[in-house]
Amino acid sequence: MAARSLLRNGDFRRLWLADGFSQFGNRVAVLAVPLLAATALHASTFEVSLLRTVQTAAYLVLGLQAGAWCDRLRLRPLLIGTDLGQAVAFASVPIAAAFGVLSLTQLYVVVGIAGVLAVFGTVAHQTYLPRLIGPDDLVEGNAKLYANLSVSAVAAPGATGFLMQFLGGPAAIAVNAASFVWSALWLRGIRQPEVRPERTDRVPLRREIGEGIAFIVRHRVLRLFAGNTVQTALFQSTYMTLSVLYMLRELRLSALGIGLLSAFGLTGAIAGSATAQRLGARFGAGRTVWLSSLVLAAGYLVAPLSRPGWLIALYALGAFLCTFAITVANVHMVSFIQAETPAEMRGRVTATNRFLIFGMGPIGSLAAGALGETIGLRNTLWIGAAGTAAAALWLFPLRGQKES
Repeated sequence: MAARSLLRNGDFRRLWLADGFSQFGNRVAVLAVPLLAATALHASTFEVSLLRTVQTAAYLVLGLQAGAWCDRLRLRPLLIGTDLGQAVAFASVPIAAAFGVLSLTQLYVVVGIAGVLAVFGTVAHQTYLPRLIGPDDLVEGNAKLYANLSVSAVAAPGATGFLMQFLGGPAAIAVNAASFVWSALWLRGIRQPEVRPERTDRVPLRREIGEGIAFIVRHRVLRLFAGNTVQTALFQSTYMTLSVLYMLRELRLSALGIGLLSAFGLTGAIAGSATAQRLGARFGAGRTVWLSSLVLAAGYLVAPLSRPGWLIALYALGAFLCTFAITVANVHMVSFIQAETPAEMRGRVTATNRFLIFGMGPIGSLAAGALGETIGLRNTLWIGAAGTAAAALWLFPLRGQKES
């Protein structure tokens, strides 16, 4: 299709807008929840890390099953339901704060419920896109959806910092809840009928899950992606769990300063989404993913060098490089996986990949909490950075390939 023609597709445009609203809300929560816990509820380093552990634990329990279920279901109603469920969960935070009864325990419950719903929402979202558009449009479609993530990554931290600084954490969480309601309304407007997938046999759920895993293990490129994903997710979780506390306590920034620094660093995501297609056309998908992994390694290794004062710029530079590289790599990795996977297995393969990403989250975040309490925030960030950088070795075989 011609350039930019996909946004003329009304149903894709509704999916794109729904995704944009929910991505913005998610990015608000990424900053607002740990800041609310650390400042208003006086949570320790380990207690803050436990928030991320609880939020991602659902992927260990339900991540693989979600894919098999998504292959059996119509996905638009599921997407709407997960949006509304997360809206209700997050809306309970400002309500409880208004009555003076908000506690750390409630935050754990809220992020736990949201985490369960996010398992199904994220798997369904990536599985639904190939049902809505043709295979030739997948790179463009994924690039536009990652552009939503990029814009949200830049806009949300500044907005969150402002809300936290002048209105308080509960107001920021209320924005997150509202974003899910808007997302559900746009999804409800999609008109293209979605036929429930036909099943010609009654295959046990365990066997279906195994088929999805086996497909990745047998596929040469997907196997490399999986190894890189596991290591990156583990050490990235260790790093990201304490990044807000690092900016708060080591760089000595206010909530607004944290928001602005995060927003500046995340402009790399916008650059990545804008150039991903052109880079893939120039270097080929395989080589682009490999080169992106090297940029990601550089970004993670630069950020812990930051200090209060002008060296704070190193943290912003590191974030820019990381978000640029992650966005470029993900556009091509996700598009390749969607194109290579048979339609009847996309839910399971997507779920397996999400399981590899977020299933490592609880392990990495618990390690971050323990390490942060014993060796300090900066040293923990160095461990996360080094492990993430070393994950690039998994993609070394793709270095000379124009195509995956």
